[in-house]
Amino acid sequence: MRKLALNDEILLSIEKPARYIGGEVNSVMKDAGKVDIRFAMCFPDVYEIGESHLGIKILYDMFNRREDVWCERVYSPWMDLDKVMREKDIPLFALESQDAVRDFDFLGITIQFEMCYTNILQILELSGIPLHACDRSEKDPIVIGGGPCAYNPEPLADFFDIFYIGEGETVYDELLDVYKKYKSAGKSRKEFLEAAAQIEGLYVPRFYDAEYHEDGTLRSFTPNNPNAPEKIKKQVVLEVTDAPYPMKPVVPFIKATQDRVVLEIQRGCIRGCRFCQAGMIYRPTRERNVERLKEYARAMLKNTGHEEISLSSLSSSDYSELKELVLFLIDEFKERGINISLPSLRIDAFSLDVMSKVQDVRKSSLTFAPEAGSQRMRDVINKGLTEEDILEGAGQAFEGGWTKVKLYFMLGLPTETEEDMKEIARLSDRVARRYYEIPKDQRQGKCQITASSSFFVPKPFTPFQWASMYTAEEYMRRASVVKQEFQEQLNRKSLRYNWHDAQVTVLEGVIARGDRRIAKVIERAYRLGCLFDSWTESFRNDLWMQAFEETGVDIGFYNLRERRPDELFPWDFIDTGVKKTFLYKEWERAMQGVVTPNCRMQCSGCGAAGFGGGVCYEGQN
Repeated sequence: MRKLALNDEILLSIEKPARYIGGEVNSVMKDAGKVDIRFAMCFPDVYEIGESHLGIKILYDMFNRREDVWCERVYSPWMDLDKVMREKDIPLFALESQDAVRDFDFLGITIQFEMCYTNILQILELSGIPLHACDRSEKDPIVIGGGPCAYNPEPLADFFDIFYIGEGETVYDELLDVYKKYKSAGKSRKEFLEAAAQIEGLYVPRFYDAEYHEDGTLRSFTPNNPNAPEKIKKQVVLEVTDAPYPMKPVVPFIKATQDRVVLEIQRGCIRGCRFCQAGMIYRPTRERNVERLKEYARAMLKNTGHEEISLSSLSSSDYSELKELVLFLIDEFKERGINISLPSLRIDAFSLDVMSKVQDVRKSSLTFAPEAGSQRMRDVINKGLTEEDILEGAGQAFEGGWTKVKLYFMLGLPTETEEDMKEIARLSDRVARRYYEIPKDQRQGKCQITASSSFFVPKPFTPFQWASMYTAEEYMRRASVVKQEFQEQLNRKSLRYNWHDAQVTVLEGVIARGDRRIAKVIERAYRLGCLFDSWTESFRNDLWMQAFEETGVDIGFYNLRERRPDELFPWDFIDTGVKKTFLYKEWERAMQGVVTPNCRMQCSGCGAAGFGGGVCYEGQN
């Protein structure tokens, strides 16, 4: 019987001890002495959030299918346990075996959000692994990062041995095979990293040098090792239907953020919103076979006992077999009382019909994401949604019995005017007005329209990667303009308005488009006590500002200037398939307010067709 890393006294003194004990249903146990490679898979946030992440579930399942690999899970200890582990010198451990992470061959970290970066340093330090890759010895695990933020790995380059660029189902097996071979031959860490650098999609930061102009912009980014390629090509699974998928995901003892079966119905998005990184980096759009999805649904509900199933996609309405799949799920599982969650839907007659069958209309709210209040701004961002679409969808929802609607917007978008800001409140009011057009005897009391605005952050590999941002004070001024306009609306008693934290937005912006010089800011902020920065209760903007001041890094350089058309970006060495020339053309079209058709309406020649599959080749034999 395995021995827990934490004794009863510690477990009884901390919040949610079930985060740390492992042993959950469907967790994989193996004999450590009978595997060649031990892989610690880490999500740098608390257990409940990490356990909800589909990417980790897929890799955990895929790695553990190999007899020679044992993949275990690791999450960030919450503040209470972090303190105890430091005081009592307890090394960070994996859930399954409870063994110390520093004794594993690999530590794989999913990099999902910029505000988790200080938690990555927490993971390394609590594990007893040197923070800087250059300081690690032959005994330390290979630290490898992947996920959406790995598409600009440079702010974290000092801390990682390898970054995996793209989808994990492609070359991980090749990497593990190479490691096994080098390990058995007694080869050095550097020799293994040189071999890894030759595998397509793998980036080894130590084999590259960055040089800068006097004005601080990047002059050059070049390999310093003959084994390192000039460009790193994103890895894509073209046949997603045949890719590994976890039929027996781990079932947590405590409620996770997403406590349900997740069915990934497709990857990518045809829409081309100019602010959306996921819509660009996951091109081309690829669908899973509907019959296979039906099998997955049956198996996963049986193997987990979950009472809800969620369809995962960037834009579920664009999945061509959505109607067949949803009607199957309703029919197949109605006797068992299984809830069906349908995120990222466009609100149309079919969606509303389906939702009325799977939700308690009186309790639930519908979500629209117009992103901008005015039609001009929606054209700038290429949202492909008219006011008529929004009001028609809301009207159908109200007539179907819904009274609660959530509207999501962004503030601080390129070219935004005062009038565009005010249109957020006015559009919200027009949605409420549409409700009160229903005869009084057919209404369910008052409606509630909740509008929320986040502040726009330009991301790499989007048409808006050239855009400038604003100061936190300016973001708050814009939010106050919108708030004031809400007070002026006829239906203000039915309207609510919330906005995001402007200080977090500023930081996210610096890190998202940062270069290697940002690493020292992240490390200094961590040393000053920054941790769990994505959690409102633990975010310390004052400490982050102190870190910028002490390291001499200028926030304005990264956030407050518009990039030149020919500027070399820190992430330009990565080939996502989507050409930089296409992105710049889209930036110009945004400035002109010109809409680009979606991928099914017309190919825009973005470059993703070079992968040879997906939506680019639909209808071809």
